[in-house]
Amino acid sequence: MPIVGYYVHDIDPVLLHIWGEFGIRYYGIAYALGFLIAIYLFIQYRKKGFIAITAEQQSSLLFALVLGVLIGGRLGYVLFYDFQDTISNPLSIFAVWKGGMASHGGFIGVIIAGWIITRKIGMPFFKLGDFLATMAAPGLMLGRIANFINGELWGTPSNVSWAVIFPSSAPVGTPVELIQPRHPSQLYEAALEGLFLFIYTQWRIWRTDALKSPGRISGEFLILYAIVRIIGEQFREYDSPPILGMSRGIFYSLFMIILGTIFIIKSGQQPKSEL
Repeated sequence: MPIVGYYVHDIDPVLLHIWGEFGIRYYGIAYALGFLIAIYLFIQYRKKGFIAITAEQQSSLLFALVLGVLIGGRLGYVLFYDFQDTISNPLSIFAVWKGGMASHGGFIGVIIAGWIITRKIGMPFFKLGDFLATMAAPGLMLGRIANFINGELWGTPSNVSWAVIFPSSAPVGTPVELIQPRHPSQLYEAALEGLFLFIYTQWRIWRTDALKSPGRISGEFLILYAIVRIIGEQFREYDSPPILGMSRGIFYSLFMIILGTIFIIKSGQQPKSEL
């Protein structure tokens, strides 16, 4: 809905209301679609011969990774962004239908799940990590679009022509004409963390020989994600108290740069593998 030249966010985050706050939410749909795209990509890699595992191993792997994303993402949000509120209301950790997932926590969950499952099926951890890196971006993009639909994690005040008025960014009852328009930072992040990284990682896996150096693509992904996340944070309102003067998104991303650098160094120390 446009007003005084700006779009007023009025999208219902619930696609289908079932009972009370429970229903089919765009946030849940985004996660489901992200997982489906990741599964499709993994199947294509297997058909191409990039990865040699049985159908049973593939099912176990994908199941473990889904759990890693969901559990890691939720626990990451609780620990990194909402710890005090969760302590006061512990049951809120299970209120996943309200949203509240942290991408950094999801990465940690996937790394742990990947390490466990690769030991079980006998696959090199860094080799799996490269495939996971190419599968993550669609989910990140859809998740950020869902953030926009939910009207959460809005950007800093701005007068650019494409700015958006988020009613939830002001106290309840504030007249719309008095609410500051803001950067739709969720969409910036969808483009950077999602679309850009998807194009880059798909180029690396299909058009280069990066897979011959296990750990290279995953290391690049972690570093690039951290960089674009830091860029996106410049347009995003702080949603939690800063750490050392930095937003939490920036602070946690610094560790991803370190981890990604370690991955790349490790990839250079290993012998080239055959596809």
